[in-house]
Amino acid sequence: MSIKSSIILRPILSEKGTMLSEALNKYVFQVEKQCNKLEIKGAIEEKFNVKIKKVATMNFKGKNKNMTIKSNGHVLRTRGNRSSWKKAIVTLEEGFSIDLLGGEA
Repeated sequence: MSIKSSIILRPILSEKGTMLSEALNKYVFQVEKQCNKLEIKGAIEEKFNVKIKKVATMNFKGKNKNMTIKSNGHVLRTRGNRSSWKKAIVTLEEGFSIDLLGGEA
């Protein structure tokens, strides 16, 4: 596994992302927090064999969460937090597309 392939964590499949991919040829991915736009562009071009026109990134801060657990008549309250993460929206050149669902039968 190369370093570039570990930059892309997973595609984000949502209703808004599907509309973007169909209408504007844009695809949404969750990526490593430390990587920059050039690294994201190189990794996606290498993995999916496409040409990228533009990369937009967004950083999301993890939220603090409270959890209540009831066990044997006792109530335990604990705090935790969700991880911070980074989202990349890539715009492909005309004539290119990515099949995120792995093909249709």
